Amino acid sequence: MVKQKRDLTKMKTPHTYVIIFIVVVAAWLLTFAVPAGKFSTTDVQYKDANGETSTRTVLKQSTFRYDYPMDKAFVYDKLEEIAQDPQELAKLNVTEKDVQTVLKEGEKNLDQEKLDAISLKDDTLYDLYGDKIYDKSHKLHKTAKVWGTDDFGGFGFLNFVFEGLVSGDKYGSAVGIAALILVVGGAFGIIMRTGAIDAAIYAFISKTRGLEKFAIPLLFFAFSLGGATFGMAEEVIPFSMVMVPFVIALGYDSIVAVTVTYVASQVGNATSWMSPFSVAVAQGIAGIPVLSGATFRLIMWVTITALSAGYLMIYAERIRKNPLRSEVYESDEYFRNHLEKTANENKPFLLGHKLILVEMLAVLIWIIWGVTQKGYYIPEIASQFFVMGLAAGITAVLFKLDMGWNDIAKSFQNGAADLAGTAIVVGMAKGILLVLGGSEPNVASALNTILHSISGLLSGVPSMIGAWVMYIFQSLFNLVVTSNSGQAALTMPIMAPLADLIQVPRQIAVLAYQLGAGFVDAFTPVSASLIGVLGVARIEWIKWAKFQIKMQGFFFVLGTIFIMIAIMIGLQ
Repeated sequence: MVKQKRDLTKMKTPHTYVIIFIVVVAAWLLTFAVPAGKFSTTDVQYKDANGETSTRTVLKQSTFRYDYPMDKAFVYDKLEEIAQDPQELAKLNVTEKDVQTVLKEGEKNLDQEKLDAISLKDDTLYDLYGDKIYDKSHKLHKTAKVWGTDDFGGFGFLNFVFEGLVSGDKYGSAVGIAALILVVGGAFGIIMRTGAIDAAIYAFISKTRGLEKFAIPLLFFAFSLGGATFGMAEEVIPFSMVMVPFVIALGYDSIVAVTVTYVASQVGNATSWMSPFSVAVAQGIAGIPVLSGATFRLIMWVTITALSAGYLMIYAERIRKNPLRSEVYESDEYFRNHLEKTANENKPFLLGHKLILVEMLAVLIWIIWGVTQKGYYIPEIASQFFVMGLAAGITAVLFKLDMGWNDIAKSFQNGAADLAGTAIVVGMAKGILLVLGGSEPNVASALNTILHSISGLLSGVPSMIGAWVMYIFQSLFNLVVTSNSGQAALTMPIMAPLADLIQVPRQIAVLAYQLGAGFVDAFTPVSASLIGVLGVARIEWIKWAKFQIKMQGFFFVLGTIFIMIAIMIGLQ
């Protein structure tokens, strides 16, 4: 009996939700083993993108301590001393009356909640007396219940989805980011329904016939732009049905076709300055302005896209001169036999389509201007995307692009539904933090202890090496978790505060995430979008890997260079 080979192109990976739930359970179990810890914090001032002075709360690296019960006898004695010292009372901004009220309740009833009420925070007492305020006989753990809510028994980890989704406000994660994703999804649902993007790409393909040497780099930039602006990935699959025979007709092979479409889209995704599904999600979770750092990323996108297109052209020209050198020459025979029929498929590129694309470009410029010049944030960006989608829908109706007024509403609904899963992922990400005890550095949690331990391993490591290690980690992580939003949800809650500890700007932590998550998506066999495109092109993953592993090395070098540049210029 002949043993059948395992088809690596049909490998299945657990759903993102399954992976996240496993992480949640693991995080909950971890809190039984890892004691809670905390840091003191301080406010620092800095110049924002508009040159104005802003304030940010950061942790003080040297102030980590485990969560211990209060040494009531020691603290009570010190309260009595403070109550008799007018200068100390003034320095601490508390009144003798308030201190005496706490003292009257007795040493036995003393707790931090009562001290918080009179503005004697744990951080304040720690700054004054160090760890003498604690009974260090045993460390405390902050472990969630299995089920429960804040009103009934306390937070339970099985409620992580709801609690995660409703946390925060409209200016950040999770509520603000989740709402932004839904609005953007609805807007692009309308735009895709108009057919403008489809028609534009088909027209582009048609216009580049006879311009073989220019067609590949132009198409590479076009699909890279799609990845950079709206996270193009699975949308590449239908275009690959046209692109594969078209590229083969130019004298190249199906590997070139997949690279110029799917790989290009992932290059755009990896270097995006504005994708609401990757960089915006990661920035929201990291607690930095959404779509900030756009100028640096725009330069990075142009540079890496151009160099990647050049890399592809070297391979493509080698295949054009000698098609037999292609790993997929035999499987491409199918397309060569059906070339004439498939290569001539076309869609009309009408005036309405062109106006929609112009309107999209105008709004994208408006968004970039608003973010960089006016400090627009999540509410404004969401509104701008809604305007983009609404204007596209109205244009489609007025120019009779097979759309009615109800179709605008249905398309918005369908687009939002397509990204509802991504919005939930954002809430789940916050839920992971809640299970670990929260992300506030001055609130005792297992996460703070983990961060302290990791930072200890990286202590003394230059920030450049630390950022590079983050990039390597994100690249390896993407081999198993290919969802950009899912990877952001799982890694950024730890990477962002870790960046603070090793003195790497959070903006660079996000950069390491997006470069790692984007580039490796073009290689990993668990990427549903990649496997879909390879299926259309009739390429076995093993043959694809032989080509792509070299390109991944090229991408890694480029990513490393830009990580180093970001560190040297202090990207914020």
